Amino acid sequence: MIETDILIIGAGPTGLFAVFEAGLLKLKCHLIDALPQAGGQCSEIYPKKPIYDIPGFPEVLAGDLVDNLMEQIKSFQPGFTLGERAETIDKLADGTFIVTTNKGTKHHAPIVAIAGGLGSFEPRKPLLENLSQFEDNGVSYIIKDPEVYRNKRVVIAGGGDSALDWSIFLADVASEVTLVHRRNEFRGALDSVEKVQKLKNQGKINLITPGEIVGLNGSDSLESVLVRKTTNAKEDLRLEVDAFIPLFGLSPKLGPIGDWGLEIEKNAIRVDTFDYQTNIPGIYAIGDVNTYPGKLKLILCGFHEATLMCQSAYQKIFPDKKYVMKYTTVGGVEGFDGSKKESPKAVVKSID
Repeated sequence: MIETDILIIGAGPTGLFAVFEAGLLKLKCHLIDALPQAGGQCSEIYPKKPIYDIPGFPEVLAGDLVDNLMEQIKSFQPGFTLGERAETIDKLADGTFIVTTNKGTKHHAPIVAIAGGLGSFEPRKPLLENLSQFEDNGVSYIIKDPEVYRNKRVVIAGGGDSALDWSIFLADVASEVTLVHRRNEFRGALDSVEKVQKLKNQGKINLITPGEIVGLNGSDSLESVLVRKTTNAKEDLRLEVDAFIPLFGLSPKLGPIGDWGLEIEKNAIRVDTFDYQTNIPGIYAIGDVNTYPGKLKLILCGFHEATLMCQSAYQKIFPDKKYVMKYTTVGGVEGFDGSKKESPKAVVKSID
């Protein structure tokens, strides 16, 4: 049985930052994640993708953000159960919880914080007859390492932010990038749409709109795709390619957590914005997995929610104690490993 103060389900950025905030309160954390490594989607789906809305970082790669968060919490010595999915939860008579994974690992804690991002997810796949034949042989649904596409001919399908962002990024990596979307209008950020148009004008991106991928061809691996232009085209366009990347988004699922008796709305967990607690006292939900009026699914919002959650958790664990918050600029950061980070103290010298 693994014992901890706060059991965090989900080791993405929000879950990792919760470890830091809990550590400042001298609360120990343990994290469960179905993925084999910490970092959530940032590590698994787009580690080399730049993020632009993290305060203090004009630009940071998703993988580097995870590395920095892991370094930040190292002195608080969190525990990890990786490669296992939180399956069941049982509330004991004393109000604490036992969470058991799909592999039978049991965890005991007075506080459970669900930071599962979008939950378990599957890519939305195009309806192509022989799609499965080329999966991992030219067809991919996520981009983990852009260098895989160095000097390759790449076709991307989609009209959202991911399709736009990766088309822009790969324009300087691949030998040829073609973006295909079934409409002339895109659903992504205006700035990204303008960048794609600029790259098209410079000859760095081929843009086919409105159009749709209707066929895949090849023997052992993908060799070409068929594009059907939906405006007066007499025949399908055949493109010789090395890679086809359909980016139609992810289909999120809460998985077993959806059966825990939590209040669910549109595949997300409803919480009280006072402290991001669910309808079950002692269980919190932070980050993309939760919902409330005005919710924004941003990493920085998850950081804020994690901070308030930890303050509330402290009061639940120690109802008779009053915590006086001290800024890290004043109190520093004292790790469980005995390390101490603090600003240098002013030296006062007496005058004779």
